[in-house]
Amino acid sequence: MTADDLRNLIASGLPCEHLQVEGDGRHWSALIVSAEFEGKRPIQRHQRVYASLGGKMETDEVHALSMTTLTPAEWAARRGE
Repeated sequence: MTADDLRNLIASGLPCEHLQVEGDGRHWSALIVSAEFEGKRPIQRHQRVYASLGGKMETDEVHALSMTTLTPAEWAARRGE
């Protein structure tokens, strides 16, 4: 699994305004900005991302994924817009 592979998996299952993925092939971190996160608690947002990965977490193709999940408004606020 490469960063591009993981980015493509997430993007194919979740419309993202911004998506940044970094990692070493087993341990990943992702910054994911999606309007689908509006009104959802952090655990619901993470579940939505896991759903976009299909079974990749269960089969250990993605061993660990640390996520920052933001709405477009939260992302804009973080950037000072």
